[in-house]
Amino acid sequence: MEWPLEVSGLVPILVVAYVLAARQARPSRARVAAFAAAILLIVAAFATRLQPLALHDFLWAHLLQNVVLAEWAPALLVLALPPAFAARVRVPPLLALPLWLAVYFTWHLPWLYDLALRHPHSLLHLEHVSYLVAGCLFWWPVIRGDLPAGATAAYLFGAFVLASPLGLMLALLPRAVYATYRSAAPTWGLSALADQQIAGVTMAFEQAIVLFAVFARFFLRFLSEEQRAGALDELRPRSIR
Repeated sequence: MEWPLEVSGLVPILVVAYVLAARQARPSRARVAAFAAAILLIVAAFATRLQPLALHDFLWAHLLQNVVLAEWAPALLVLALPPAFAARVRVPPLLALPLWLAVYFTWHLPWLYDLALRHPHSLLHLEHVSYLVAGCLFWWPVIRGDLPAGATAAYLFGAFVLASPLGLMLALLPRAVYATYRSAAPTWGLSALADQQIAGVTMAFEQAIVLFAVFARFFLRFLSEEQRAGALDELRPRSIR
């Protein structure tokens, strides 16, 4: 069985890079587990039946691969890095978020999407690597940044608001927009339009769960910090205020 480059090439590169990082700053078992989970997600997305379905049959299958590379695996990879090693890198949020959005929206342009599927041994690999890199940059300010909780919550809310129209648009369009899946023979009795609707709804739902859940965590932390700050103000003597 010939494994795609995402498994035979990208995964070994990630493993070697992580081993080198771990030699400089030893990660905890939890961080090693996070790295292992990221690798397993990538392998599951590209070394299983999902791969041929994504290439030839279903938009939802390809979007699931994209979500793994642009959101789930990057979050785990950034979380897996030892803090002492990660502290050397700073990623500005105003760079990370626009880049992540640009990568997501650009690769979903119909002509470019179909072009990548017609070149699965070159352009499609570039697409997938760009998703992974942009995803790591996106999660870096959240997991490794030093933003206040309120600013991090605003960053995540902005990501949710700006990214969600893509999935909703795919779900609401009246016709299938990707030629690759329009020309594919119906599989499992699913038309290209129904496949696109399922893909769009699933994508929007996934982003709502993931981004909103992390947003809620930081927003609650922000409220807690504001409460503590207010309580301290009340305890201060009036002469000090």
